[in-house]
Formats: sequence, structure tokens, C-alpha cells
Amino acid sequence: MIDKTVSHSPRIWNYWLGGKDNYEIDREIGDQFARVFPEIVPIAKESRGFLTRAVTFLAGEAGIRQFLDIGTGLPTVNNTHEVAQRVAPEARVVYVDNDPIVLAHARALLVGSEEGLTEYIEADLREPAAILAGAGATTLDLSRPVALMLLNILGHLPDYDQAKEVVGTLVDALPSGSYVAIADGTNVIKGPEFEAAIAIWNQSGSVPYHLRHPDQIAGFFDGLELLEPGVVSCPDWRPEGAPGPAVDEFCGLARKP
Repeated sequence: MIDKTVSHSPRIWNYWLGGKDNYEIDREIGDQFARVFPEIVPIAKESRGFLTRAVTFLAGEAGIRQFLDIGTGLPTVNNTHEVAQRVAPEARVVYVDNDPIVLAHARALLVGSEEGLTEYIEADLREPAAILAGAGATTLDLSRPVALMLLNILGHLPDYDQAKEVVGTLVDALPSGSYVAIADGTNVIKGPEFEAAIAIWNQSGSVPYHLRHPDQIAGFFDGLELLEPGVVSCPDWRPEGAPGPAVDEFCGLARKP
């Protein structure tokens, strides 16, 4: 039974992206957050723009046919499987989340191409071994290159060393030629305002989130070959036209040698 009186972070994010899978309480918290920090809506959209461009590159130029997307959230537009399978219909995508609400929506809405495969597994980011076992058992061949997607998820781990350890465990299990895409909230452009808004978020009952410096986000790519332009604000990552204003969401894409 879904409690419609309690806000839910994936539904709030869905609301910011223009989705319809949210309730009045989610819109209230989302609007309250946006009043304190109006830039959150551009951040949400720029993050999705990075996902779209990164997956387009991965499925196209990089030739990746397997994607492991951890921290799925609620489906909106340009989800990983949609972008990947537009380029390569045979692409296989495994989504991972540990939220029963996301699970119910994902299984109904994340429908992929006939040629490819789109699956969802319920697992916790803090248990990377379980994620790898589930992905390998259902859909992915972990002896072949995989694109690991970690977008707006590592900030939910409060301890930076623990977050790095989780990333390392996941990357270690993937073969050479795999890629890692990461994006998370930062505190360098409008730090005080964003920190104040995050405090509202963390007090709302949603899963707590922690902003990090871009240097810490870059640290997640240690040992990997970071692609140009490096770790940058999302609008600056290979924009299709003139980039928009920088936002407090930094991202990067790297290849495992």
C-alpha cells in the first residue's frame, strides 16, 4: 500500500522532469525545494541531458551493448534503455533500485525493444556483490564490456570512502573496455543555496542526499581512463550546441583499460 501522505524522492525527481507519476505531497515538497533553490529543475533536466548524450555515445561510437543502471528512479523520458535501443535495438539494459514504489512503476513502464532486453532487479547500492550477481544471472554477460551508470545515486551514501569502495567493487567485476558514467550534485556554483535546499530535502522524509565537491566526483574515476572533457558541469559535457549555464551537477565518463 502506497502512503500518499509521505513524499518520495523518485516521485519528486519525476515531477521536476515533467513526469506524471507523482502525488500532491511530492509536488508540494518539490515546489518548496524549488522556491529555495530554483536551479533544481535545470539540474534535473541537465542531468537527463548528460544521460542521453553519454548513452548515445556508448551505444554508438563506443559499441557498448550492455548497460547496468543503478538507482533507476521513476521512468520519465529518455531512459537508458530508450536511448540505447534507439541506437542499437539489441542492447541489453538492467535497471537496479531498492524501492518497492519504483519497482511497481518500472516493471509496468520500462518496456524495451523486441530485439534487446530490458530487466529490473531489486537490490541495494550498498551491496554491490548482490547487484552484480543479479545482473549476471538475468541479463548481462559480465565477461563482455558493460556501461555502468551511476547517476544521482552516490550522493545517497554519506561516507565518501564507502562510496568509493562501492564503485571500486562494481568496476573491478567488469572487464576491460567497460565504461563508467557518474553524475552527482555539487556545492561549488551555488553551494549555500543548494545546501539549504538539501537540508529541506533531508528533513522531508526522502532518502538523505549529500553534495560533494567535483574533485571528489573525479576521485570515483581513479584508475580509469577519463574521457574528454573530464569531470565538468553537465551542460559542458559534449553539448550538442552552445552549452547552457553551469549547474551544481557534475559528471564524467571513463573507460576501464
